[in-house]
Amino acid sequence: MIELDDDKARLDVARVHAWLASSYWSPGIDRALVERAIAGSHCLGAYDQGEQVGYARMITDHATFAWLADVWVDESARGQGIARAMVAWFVDHPDFAGIRRMALVTADAHGVYEALGFHALIRPSRYMERLAPGFADALRATPE
Repeated sequence: MIELDDDKARLDVARVHAWLASSYWSPGIDRALVERAIAGSHCLGAYDQGEQVGYARMITDHATFAWLADVWVDESARGQGIARAMVAWFVDHPDFAGIRRMALVTADAHGVYEALGFHALIRPSRYMERLAPGFADALRATPE
């Protein structure tokens, strides 16, 4: 049985860092940056018999906007619905009730998010972003 818990003290930060450093969205990310991201976010761990097998975090003002980031499930635990359960945990959590817009970016998990009410941008021409120079170059070098 998978347990979901938002107690940051339970997070295996070394494991979270390794997962994120190997991801397509934050390859090689510094551990100190992961620690800062954890400190400034509402984090969720997924645990199988006490071992962390998943991670996700929400960045929010708890009023109007929330950004879902870093949804990760260990390769050994994939295919069990853990990512969907973590995202549903945030969507259904009272701390996020009434938030007008939850957003995220994904290259390969659209089905997970669509099943929970996420969809493509209604007005994509209104969205803009500002990227750090090195990050922008890395994105341009990465295939869609």
